[in-house]
Amino acid sequence: MAHLFNLSGQTALVTGAAGGIGQAMALALTEAGADIILIVRNTAQRETHDAILKHGRQCWIFACDLGIGEAVSEVINNILRSHKFEILVNAAGIQRRADAAEYTQELYNEVMQVNVNSPFAISREVGKKWIADGTPGRIINVASLASYQGGVRMAGYSVSKGGVAMLTKALSNEWAKHGIRVNGIAPGYISTNMNVDVRTNADSALFDSISQRIPSGRWGDPKDFQAAIIFLASKPATAYLTGEIIAIDGGWLAR
Repeated sequence: MAHLFNLSGQTALVTGAAGGIGQAMALALTEAGADIILIVRNTAQRETHDAILKHGRQCWIFACDLGIGEAVSEVINNILRSHKFEILVNAAGIQRRADAAEYTQELYNEVMQVNVNSPFAISREVGKKWIADGTPGRIINVASLASYQGGVRMAGYSVSKGGVAMLTKALSNEWAKHGIRVNGIAPGYISTNMNVDVRTNADSALFDSISQRIPSGRWGDPKDFQAAIIFLASKPATAYLTGEIIAIDGGWLAR
């Protein structure tokens, strides 16, 4: 069975891998044998890059502010001109919390640009290239529990992650016939920098209400996503799996 999860000789493009879930996914792909192309906000964010090199794999790093549409188009076109890859992981995302009545258009637009507009633009250009070249690629989008639930004080984030879920299904519907599989991962409550404000105030009602609802009895860790990303990135293991979103949430959605 080991051959099903061997990514040797393949290359993955990963966004949002400077830390957290994205970093854990990039390192997992590396350990499975893949070389990695990173899109990070600043090339000074080299922790993931250096860790990949220590594993003996190749790694290329590109800087891009995913909050700027023109920059996204430029960087993905540059990458497609200079590199070939079979795996795309759209892991970058931001969260902005505010009461809905006070959620400014600027905040909303910022979240939508990074969380759904950028994955769409990147996937569109990559998919176009793969279709032209006959590449049977795999796209993995990072959705969220917010793809299914509206949440509180996170209107923009919930809308964006609902969009990521539907983007995953829409692209799968069109591209499966080309051998391109598009799936997603929906993280639950994971210990990352995105929610450090909630976790560091252990007396807060929000932290307690979240923690008490998780059947597994703990918040997740970025390493909990390593097996799933290798599975979804594998060409033979997921030959008949597309348009699906796997929730890794400690049982939250089942509660």
